[in-house]
Amino acid sequence: MLLSCPTAQTLLQTAASQPRPLDFTVVGLNHHTAPVSVREQAAVPVQGAQVLYGVLREYADEVMVVATCNRTEVYLAGVSGRAEQAFNQAFRGEFSEHLYVHESRRAVQHLYRVVAGLDSQVVGETQIQGQVKRALAEAGEYGTTGKTLNKVVQGALASGKRVRTETGLSDRVVSVSSAAVELAREVLGDLTGLTALILGAGETAELTMTHLKAAGVSDVLVVNRTEERARSLADRLGGRTCPYQELQRALPQADVVIASAAAPHWVVQGSDAAQALAQRSGRPLFFFDISLPRILAPDIAEVPGAYLYNLDDLNGIVQRNLRLRHSALPQAEAIIREAAADLMRWHLTREAQTRRQVSAAMLAG
Repeated sequence: MLLSCPTAQTLLQTAASQPRPLDFTVVGLNHHTAPVSVREQAAVPVQGAQVLYGVLREYADEVMVVATCNRTEVYLAGVSGRAEQAFNQAFRGEFSEHLYVHESRRAVQHLYRVVAGLDSQVVGETQIQGQVKRALAEAGEYGTTGKTLNKVVQGALASGKRVRTETGLSDRVVSVSSAAVELAREVLGDLTGLTALILGAGETAELTMTHLKAAGVSDVLVVNRTEERARSLADRLGGRTCPYQELQRALPQADVVIASAAAPHWVVQGSDAAQALAQRSGRPLFFFDISLPRILAPDIAEVPGAYLYNLDDLNGIVQRNLRLRHSALPQAEAIIREAAADLMRWHLTREAQTRRQVSAAMLAG
């Protein structure tokens, strides 16, 4: 019996009948896979986002970068080439042992969990929702968004809102800023009457100042390279400012220094801490660096009377808060699965329409 060979048209029709996986990928590293010393190497350069997007655009039609103090992730649609290679080339390093790569449905679920705060160091934190929204807007400015990326991110933002509204997870949320203040309270005891110095004037700095005030800190100094932003924050929340150039003069006044800013160099070093302590009559000075990259030099910890903590030191508080929030997690995960399934149904519907169009074109030909 002779076996008939399939014609080229038959092969094309067969291929057209098979739905393609959603062409959506995430590659990145976070606090689960990399210590702060590695994460800061993959931070987005202060003035280098345009170059970064330019490199990543060589690997995909659509690109979005989400960079926070605890994660750097690249979301890709229309991918060509290896995602790990794209990340390493864009961030000019070898990060493969710390990277995770998820594709199609797993990538969708990952982003949905990220936006809902389920993958955060402080589970349920709310800042990530706004950070992803701004990341999408930035990608749009660089012309790297498209139908797939927009659809997935908008779905993630919607499901994140559902999680916070329906589970009450946000009612018990603790941000990195408040975790830092909580750690300060554990280390120093009652913060009432103490003086704090905040390095930075952005969103995290504002949250930090709010929590410091709530914890009883009576005096907050705000230091920022842009003095106008420092003054605006201090005026809103009842603090005072110090010019960036006079930081060394301000350090001896502080009992607690919390750094939340971006800088290409160490803003405070061990010698600065030693000089400040010499004017504090034996009173210790506590430093909390929640910046990424870090801006407080590690040699501060070697100075007698100086105590330095960074993002990794928040893990104890994070784990405790995770246990407190555990009861809300099953419902939150169910919402994420449902939302991801909706997204995949959208993809399959779009694929079916494409297949019908391809089949019709082949029959017409």
